[in-house]
Amino acid sequence: MGTSITNHYGIQGPVPFADLDVDCDNPKVLDAHAIRLSTGPQPYRHDSVRCFDTFFDTISRAAMSTSATAQNHAKDLLKRFEEPWETRLGMAASGFAGHGGSDDVGSWIWDALCTDLEALLQVGVLKHLEELPLFVEGIGHDITSDITTRIIFGPLADFTASMLAQYPEFTAGSHQVGTFQRQVWDPNNRTWTDKTVTLPLVDGKPLLLMPSSWVRDTLLMHAGRFYETSVLSYAQDEQSVVTHDGKVIRTPKDRLKTQHGLRRGRDTIRAVTLRAESAGDDLVDLFRQFVADRYRPAA
Repeated sequence: MGTSITNHYGIQGPVPFADLDVDCDNPKVLDAHAIRLSTGPQPYRHDSVRCFDTFFDTISRAAMSTSATAQNHAKDLLKRFEEPWETRLGMAASGFAGHGGSDDVGSWIWDALCTDLEALLQVGVLKHLEELPLFVEGIGHDITSDITTRIIFGPLADFTASMLAQYPEFTAGSHQVGTFQRQVWDPNNRTWTDKTVTLPLVDGKPLLLMPSSWVRDTLLMHAGRFYETSVLSYAQDEQSVVTHDGKVIRTPKDRLKTQHGLRRGRDTIRAVTLRAESAGDDLVDLFRQFVADRYRPAA
């Protein structure tokens, strides 16, 4: 067992930040969709949503553009994902360091947006950053969490500063803070910039605090849940048969999973989502509603 943030600093009672282990990586994720569904804390929630929405809008518009300048700018933005060690989230083997580095991750996203996902962008089915894991191979829980952290590092640093002001224990006794230059996303100019941030130090290493409801064991919007719910339910409707007495017979999902073209995987998810869209059904929007109804977090 390691030491939680509150135990390390001697903070009593419930706290608004995720009380993680300061000694090692915690197997949890920072979830952009949980942030989107949350009502706070403000202004950090508003600023965070604005950051990842302007980031995704910039790269998705470039992917649909014929402008070489816009495309080169977007590709450069996607190469700037550094491993966010300050959060103590995830496992190194599953993050950027375990997948050949941030350049590779950015290339996967860009290549997918320009090829397999172009049709989904054109018709407006794919709208948000947190929906990339549904469709892009290799972009799972940890990498999505890392990307989200990088994009909203500025609001998270501001939240951390507010916690330093609220809890004097962070600077009491031998505890210290440090001042650092960190890359942050500028939603106004839609580019990366540097920002001076003040973070608490644990054994000389900076610590970035996060609102507790934004940190989860798994992503709300992940490919497995999308496949098991919206995708297979649509396939059931496609193959349903109405008997002479009006009874609807649906193929069980376990049997659907064995059919060619419906086996688990991103190829199936993309194909069925596009097929549904051509028939006037937006599976991603249905999935958003499903998640919101069942998993809406507190502020």
